[in-house]
Amino acid sequence: MTEKLLSPLRTRPWPERWLIRMLGAGVATGAYVVCVPAGSVPVSVAGEVSGGGGVALAVILVFLAGYVGHRDDLAWPLLVVAVPPAVLMYVSFESEQPLAWAFATLVIGAGALVAATVGRCFRPRGGEDSADGLLCAAAGR
Repeated sequence: MTEKLLSPLRTRPWPERWLIRMLGAGVATGAYVVCVPAGSVPVSVAGEVSGGGGVALAVILVFLAGYVGHRDDLAWPLLVVAVPPAVLMYVSFESEQPLAWAFATLVIGAGALVAATVGRCFRPRGGEDSADGLLCAAAGR
């Protein structure tokens, strides 16, 4: 069972790959909806995260990005983890604060990429010919 939950998605059948990706996007969307109350903006005009909802959202998205990065290619965490909250945030900002939305989207995307890269370092070495070894060698692994 653990092998199925942690094996790279490219070795799994395509319906399972897309199911995992859609579930990840659903978790990211659900985390945003639960952590950020309806009608409120998670980032104030001054750029501060309001309340514990922003911290809880960040923790959930970092762990989700690490998991997706561990299992899938490096571009998928951006699409699965960062895009759903960014779209919901754009709708909730209602175009009143485009700079705050852009900054929050940049932070979410960068956090997702960093967490995904760290997650990829914990992949088992199985004859892969990619640049992952270079990234993880710099981390000391």
